[in-house]
Amino acid sequence: MQNQTMEIEMPVVIVGAGPAGLATSACLNKFSIPNIILEKDDCHASLWRKRAYDRLKLHLAKEFCNLPHMPFSSDLPKFVPRVDFLRYLDDYVINFKIAIQYNRYVNNASFDVNCGKWRVTVTDNTSNADETYLADHLVVATGENCDPYIPMINGLENFEGEYLHCNKYLNGRPWYDKNVLVVGSGNSGMEIAYDLFTWGANTSMVIRSPVHYFTKEMVYVGMSLVKYISIDKVDKLLLIMSKLMYGDLSKYGLVRPKEGPFARKFSGAGRSPTIDVGCIKWIKKGKVKVYPGIASIKKGKIVEFEDGRSGEFDVIIFATGYRTNVQKWLKDYKELFNENGFPKQCFPNHWKGRNKIYCAGFSKNGLQGIAYDAQKIAADINFAINGRKPRAAAEATDAQIKLLDE
Repeated sequence: MQNQTMEIEMPVVIVGAGPAGLATSACLNKFSIPNIILEKDDCHASLWRKRAYDRLKLHLAKEFCNLPHMPFSSDLPKFVPRVDFLRYLDDYVINFKIAIQYNRYVNNASFDVNCGKWRVTVTDNTSNADETYLADHLVVATGENCDPYIPMINGLENFEGEYLHCNKYLNGRPWYDKNVLVVGSGNSGMEIAYDLFTWGANTSMVIRSPVHYFTKEMVYVGMSLVKYISIDKVDKLLLIMSKLMYGDLSKYGLVRPKEGPFARKFSGAGRSPTIDVGCIKWIKKGKVKVYPGIASIKKGKIVEFEDGRSGEFDVIIFATGYRTNVQKWLKDYKELFNENGFPKQCFPNHWKGRNKIYCAGFSKNGLQGIAYDAQKIAADINFAINGRKPRAAAEATDAQIKLLDE
């Protein structure tokens, strides 16, 4: 006799126990709206807990990274280390009594027109039992950084060295005196390249696209000023600061975009400037080499680049980002998402779709965007259930719209 699938009804089901899912649940709990988070891993914030490098810190100052209703402790440094951020999230779960079902792999979520609810089918990975959740409201909180992405490169399958995505990188200890190539010029790529160099690796980087580079302190100045003056003026100030700090970086293979850093970040692309933690110094000294895009990988460990140069590498680390996995399990994703797994609508109207589906953590605005999403979603669900929207919630979300949209 086959086991019967357990069926559970819940006003709100949230998929994903990263910061976005936790923040949304906390905001719902403030309204006393029952909800449950379904998490495929055995812990919350698994990306930060299991798939982040040792030296990682929040790249923005802590006042821009608070989750709703709980500021960071004044005892913490301005740029919070990964371990302290995880402690903050652990306390957040306890303080707001967030209910999480761990080891729940969501196989399918679809809108049942017969009952007007979202039907979420789940496998409990510990018991291999099937569960079905019926929800009036569904919140997709799996976020932008779900599945690691390694680009298709001609010959990569024949590479005789080691290659890995940066979600498996902890530190550079294993690669002392090895030739290591980091692919990617974002925050992870630059910081991992710096970390490798400090551990004694012979470090090189692939930087294909124009990128703005600033110190954390410069970005803090920009984030503080953008609340009061125009993005155009802030961008001009930051570019002056960057040029005074670094000079002309183009001769080292680092090209600045034509669009200003904040204008670029708040455009549809949502590309943030890269935080320099010390790597540019070693690039300028020639200690960390910069190459353009990879053309192909030849037999053995030879990598050929688009400018005709080549090099032999023992290890390739891909700091090439992630992809969403929405289309894999959300069958009615078109109620809210496009074919790429991102919301159809741009910020600030991205968070809600038809048939009471929502998304948190897809605004390309980091933890500040997550806080905005969580409060908007909770206030909207509260209005749908209780017929009212408290003034405090409305004022909070309106203030965040102004800050993020300026």
